[in-house]
Amino acid sequence: MVRVAAAALAALVVLGAPAVPAARDSQSPQSPPAAPERLAADTPMSTSAGTTFTAPAGWTFARRGNVIVLDPPEGDSHLAIVEVDAADADAAAKAAWAAYRPEARWPPRTTTPRAAKDGWKEVRVVDYETSPNERVTVFAMVRRAAGAWNVAVVDATDGTYEKRGAPYRLVLRSLRPAGYARESFAGRKAHRLDAARVAVIRAFLEDGMRQLDVPGVAFSLVQDGKVIHVGGLGVKEKGKPAKVDPDTLFIAASNTKALATLLLAKLADEGKLAWDQPVTEIHPSFKLGDADTTRQVLVKHLVCACTGLPRQDLEWLFEYERETPESAMRLLGTMQPTSRFGEVFQYSNLMAAAAGFIGGRLSDPEAELGAAFDGAMRRKLFEPLGMRTTTFDFAKALRGNHATPHGNDEDGRTHPAPIGLNWSVVPVRPAGGVWTSARELTRYVQMELANGKLPDGRRLVSEKNLLERRKPQVALGEDAWYGMGLMVDRGSGIPVVHHGGDMPGYHSDMFWLPEHGVGAVILTNADTGWRLRGPFFRRLLEVLFDGNREAAADLAAAASTWKAEVAKARERLVVPADPAEVARLATRYRNPALGSVSVVQEGGQTILDAGEWKARVASRKNDDGTTSLVTVAPCLEGFEFVVGTREGKRALVVRDAQHEYAFVETPP
Repeated sequence: MVRVAAAALAALVVLGAPAVPAARDSQSPQSPPAAPERLAADTPMSTSAGTTFTAPAGWTFARRGNVIVLDPPEGDSHLAIVEVDAADADAAAKAAWAAYRPEARWPPRTTTPRAAKDGWKEVRVVDYETSPNERVTVFAMVRRAAGAWNVAVVDATDGTYEKRGAPYRLVLRSLRPAGYARESFAGRKAHRLDAARVAVIRAFLEDGMRQLDVPGVAFSLVQDGKVIHVGGLGVKEKGKPAKVDPDTLFIAASNTKALATLLLAKLADEGKLAWDQPVTEIHPSFKLGDADTTRQVLVKHLVCACTGLPRQDLEWLFEYERETPESAMRLLGTMQPTSRFGEVFQYSNLMAAAAGFIGGRLSDPEAELGAAFDGAMRRKLFEPLGMRTTTFDFAKALRGNHATPHGNDEDGRTHPAPIGLNWSVVPVRPAGGVWTSARELTRYVQMELANGKLPDGRRLVSEKNLLERRKPQVALGEDAWYGMGLMVDRGSGIPVVHHGGDMPGYHSDMFWLPEHGVGAVILTNADTGWRLRGPFFRRLLEVLFDGNREAAADLAAAASTWKAEVAKARERLVVPADPAEVARLATRYRNPALGSVSVVQEGGQTILDAGEWKARVASRKNDDGTTSLVTVAPCLEGFEFVVGTREGKRALVVRDAQHEYAFVETPP
């Protein structure tokens, strides 16, 4: 729940006037711009300096001297690619803005390093200070190959950037210097994961835990059908001695989606559904907010992230105490698509939840939706796989060997946190509610690598229906796609199947390389854990294939970026919240979709109480003159409420990228 920068052209903040280096091959202001060209397909292109990239289908392309501008179909957002001569990354970014859009005046917030790879000698990301009511995402990726800099400027509305995130990634990740050949592991034989190589990976994780202040990690490595290593590092709860072990339970969050689609594969084997069957044939009450989209949804589309439905998670994150699987399905029926069917990747937790609940109903038509799903998963998957402690029962998990979630306060310090907000996933649990351990999730990965067979040779699911889940449904970016609850990435020349999971205080991932019989699991109990996943997998590839040594730099960049972001955000936070600002607030607010929130004082702190959860808040003055209340409690950090008015009443406005919710004052 991190605030995304926002912007409207009418509310630009004026910068100082530092000297701006000249842009290379700059076109005079009097030169007419080239007419934009709409691209019918993903198109390989290059800059005047020979930097190559791929421009997305459906976008417009225009070249003006050293500036290339790509616009998504909405027309309210841009991605500019500019090549400049400059002394350093900050100067290069200024020069790029001067060439692309000289009137823009967002001040830089942070300049942070990224690992130098893909032929680049230096990489920096410049994030810009925006105000929440602007609702824009603005940053620059600044890369240097030889002497010149390549700057990719993202200048987008929040909604379009979220909706078009995959094509934005396509461009940004495909930018490479002239003549660079991508690293590829195609045709290479993987090394044996012997004790020495396992020790290298373990030491890397321990270093990552130290740099990112992650208290506990469980991880495993699989090769050729055998578990090479499964174990724990660190502690289940900071400040307590109990160690993480192979059987410690973590919330695996969205890794649950892959398990739920495995249930659908089993049901396809049983003839109870077909991937290309309309959902309304097997569940007549299924309904989306758009009738045309409802008619188009086939079973495979429930978990393809390709129906055009956006993330709309606040409605179940705020009001979950009285929610049930049935009410979650009804909520899905109120939601509208924001892109065309099959057009772009848009992640929907509620659609994935519907997939699991419909699968449960097909397995047990008489049971309540949640109980039917839980029972089907246990009988058809968990018991055959030997996943005996894996569960959707929060109370049961919390009574046993489990890891405590950890989050960060406003100063970046890591603390144990209440399970609190994680309960919100229970009514939508096929999307992310499974508790599991490294040992048991590894059994699932072994089955995937065995194309549906159990270790004893028995078949759990047919190879045909297992692999159907890995077929492309919608593009994620360059050489990557989303299937059904699984992602496949061929960027390293070999297919990597994976999925991650993120809930407050728990971040995880699982990977497998089908062509090499190698798999891995990582489970963490801290909100910084998501920054460890990518470097961990990169280090595994390096160990397996003698790959370029990039993981350590990835990890160092992740840690320094985290610390820089925390420090910069802290500069503007007033903790406890400014009493003068608090005095202007109402004591109770209500929103029809998200329920009520109250502003209370406890122990000298201002607390925002949403009923299901409550958190300390800081105040922040924004550059547009508005004030925000920002939650700073561990595992609840980053909810932002902008103080304002609606129809003459005091209001607190909270947003995700594509939706806005106004809490309006109401009598206590």
